[in-house]
Amino acid sequence: MKGKQIKLTKSELKDFLDTKVIQYNNPKFIESDPIQIPHKFSKKEDIEIAGFLTATIAWGNRKSIINNANRLMELLDHSPFDFVLNHQETDLEKLLPFVHRTFNGNDCIQFIKSLQHIYKNHDGLENIFSKHTEFNSLQKSISKFKSTFFEIEHLKRSQKHVSDPLKNSAAKRINMFLRWMVRNDNTGVDFGIWNSISPSLLSCPLDVHSGNVARKLGLLKRKQNDGKALTELDIALRKLDPKDPVKYDFALFGLGVFEGF
Repeated sequence: MKGKQIKLTKSELKDFLDTKVIQYNNPKFIESDPIQIPHKFSKKEDIEIAGFLTATIAWGNRKSIINNANRLMELLDHSPFDFVLNHQETDLEKLLPFVHRTFNGNDCIQFIKSLQHIYKNHDGLENIFSKHTEFNSLQKSISKFKSTFFEIEHLKRSQKHVSDPLKNSAAKRINMFLRWMVRNDNTGVDFGIWNSISPSLLSCPLDVHSGNVARKLGLLKRKQNDGKALTELDIALRKLDPKDPVKYDFALFGLGVFEGF
């Protein structure tokens, strides 16, 4: 079956994917997913910052993502918001040894400084993303977020760790973070703590797994996992559920990772 497209009618496809959403969009999903890191917190800002930093390093082996995100929370004294807001220059030194793939200690320090700038001067993460939403997408918001994040003095190298959809990036990690914050799934996986943004505007975190499954199911024709592919997938998923299109991330990801679909 590998690589072959499966032909289903629209209603068969919707039924199949809806069943898979129910199967995977439940608390058991958290056990093996990086979303477990922000679930350690209860304060809104702690959840946001833990979620954003975890999503930033969410590429590669999931076990090492979770281990390194836990390590990062430890370095932030398990109080990410307090650390971001009130750190002194000397507090940042302990972050220098941190590394996850190409994200190193200097990037980490830059991210803490940029987050402090966002909370002190822009009224927090939610405010920035909600201010620049368009009628059908958050991709312009993500681009605007990136320019705001790096409007303070910064290391040029750190820019690569925040994607820009307006440069044809699928922005997988930020779209995943936005799913966590915006979607209220009533099952305790996604947080739904950002009420100012509608879940209908979310885009699927497009990666190798979700992309391959989407192609096999005829939801996506484009070969690369880039910004154009994301737009194509958005259109297809919004036809299946205009109010909550990104719930299908659970189905596509689950089928790819857990079932080798």
